[in-house]
Amino acid sequence: MGTKNERSRAAAKPVGVRGDLFSRMLGVVERAGNALPHPATIFLLLALAVLGASAIGSWAGLTAVHPGTGKAITVVNLLTVEGLHLVLEKAVSNFTSFAPLGTVLVALLGIGVAEGSGLIGTLLRLLVLSAPRRLLTFVVVFAGVMSNAASEVGYVLLIPLAAVIFLAAGRHPLAGLAAAFAGVSGGYSANLVLGTIDPLLAGLTQEAAHIVDPSYTVSPAANYYFLAVSTFLIAAAGTWVTEKLVVPRLGAYSGAEKADGELRPLDAPERKGLRNAIVVLGLFAAVVLWGIVPEGGFLRDLKTGGVLHSPLLTAIVPFIFLGGALAGVAYGIGAGTMKNDAAVVKAMSKSMETLGSYMVLVFFAAQFVAWFNWSHLGLIGAVKGAELLKATGLGGIPLMLGFVVLSAAVNLLMGSASAKWAVMAPVFVPMLMLLGYTPELTQAAYRVGDSVTNVISPTMSYFALILATVQRYDAKAGLGTLIATMLPYTLVFLVSWSLLLMGWIALDLPVGPGAGLRLAP
Repeated sequence: MGTKNERSRAAAKPVGVRGDLFSRMLGVVERAGNALPHPATIFLLLALAVLGASAIGSWAGLTAVHPGTGKAITVVNLLTVEGLHLVLEKAVSNFTSFAPLGTVLVALLGIGVAEGSGLIGTLLRLLVLSAPRRLLTFVVVFAGVMSNAASEVGYVLLIPLAAVIFLAAGRHPLAGLAAAFAGVSGGYSANLVLGTIDPLLAGLTQEAAHIVDPSYTVSPAANYYFLAVSTFLIAAAGTWVTEKLVVPRLGAYSGAEKADGELRPLDAPERKGLRNAIVVLGLFAAVVLWGIVPEGGFLRDLKTGGVLHSPLLTAIVPFIFLGGALAGVAYGIGAGTMKNDAAVVKAMSKSMETLGSYMVLVFFAAQFVAWFNWSHLGLIGAVKGAELLKATGLGGIPLMLGFVVLSAAVNLLMGSASAKWAVMAPVFVPMLMLLGYTPELTQAAYRVGDSVTNVISPTMSYFALILATVQRYDAKAGLGTLIATMLPYTLVFLVSWSLLLMGWIALDLPVGPGAGLRLAP
């Protein structure tokens, strides 16, 4: 049977096998990811590469025929006096008019108030603690998926809280941590509500679609139908992996860490704050419904009177801002966490502080996207790529599955969803548009691939934070421990989510409001 200490060491043994081929492969991925420069530097290098490629393409006489207009497309050389003037004169406007910038800033102002008041943290705690024991794992994964609407709150609050909750329930804390991490990061794109990532990616997709069609618009709700269904798929799949694969491998927990006061029930001020927030959100929803449901409502499209192109869908970001801000202020007044307007402004300011590195990245990303468009390299590459893909004879499902796998692989070396999409969208969105597939479908396929490998990617920005939390319960745990624990989620999510996408395409279902799968000729 072994001694007590031997049994304790066996129970606390880190998951994962070190030294075998798989571990060496993970080491290669880790070293390759660490060797990459900062994403802002990558965009600067890409922008400079565009300048050189535009000159080479122009000198080589690279051309293509636009399949829509029949006109010849030639490369514009940006390494000329005219090109230099264009680069200098448009540098500021490229940055300030970059579609994702304003949407993210405005959305985060409202979410910052909700987070700074304590509303989001209280809601997550209430959701998890009120769950029946038999549904605990499902609720943790589901809460993780839903937390994505509030940016990084799932990483910094829910994941460590889930470990504490599982420990208090007499279960292995790393099982709770893994379940929450799977929902927060592996199911990153799925949700029942729109979050900051939706307008961000939609803006990048729209910018890329303009390479082919300058009038094309992509709504932040472009993938809502598909991702709403995906929410329940990820929650169910994550629950199955946790209970059937992760928990048996972890065994019983015998570490020294004990549950603490983080599991305290809601106190009277918090309950009062929640009541306030619910009332305010109810009133806000009533006003929105008043403007959208009746025929001729003040939020309907002025030209057609319809809902599809109404401000609710085409300008969803202000609604995210208003909903988050109003609910946050109402909660803060009731809970006593916000005494005056200065506290509200402080919460907004704090949310902006986290965007310093993002602003730097956006400046260089905006230059790269603009220069890429001006050079016509993206459009010519899209035409040539579309011709090549068309020659392969691949149809919609194999084509999209290949794109999902490609996105998942790229995610292992470049963690930022927006940074990757800023690079990939100008190539793949117009390419697939020319093959007859909507930008919204391409974006949906990208979001599947981008999400599933987050939990095993050392380049994911919060990976080090998660590893530190793991080591709180297992001091001997390392990178291989965390990756080996989360790898089953990646494999199951990739297969199940891809199957859902295949079914969606086979049934020709819209991925969002007004977002079909095929483009009209």
